Amino acid sequence: MTLSIWLQALALLLVLEGIPLFLGPARLREMMRMLVEEVSDRQLRVMGLLCMLSGLMLLYWVNP
Repeated sequence: MTLSIWLQALALLLVLEGIPLFLGPARLREMMRMLVEEVSDRQLRVMGLLCMLSGLMLLYWVNP
């Protein structure tokens, strides 16, 4: 994989992550506040692990 592809993927990630911040910052802030108050550290770690594993599986599937 070339550096260009990695930079394109990073650019797409930044665009997708920026959409909620641009369209609804107040709603996003409220959702984050609720998440922090209601979700334990263990649950956040499990969600992070699942995201990482999903990303790795997708990378493997796209680039065998």
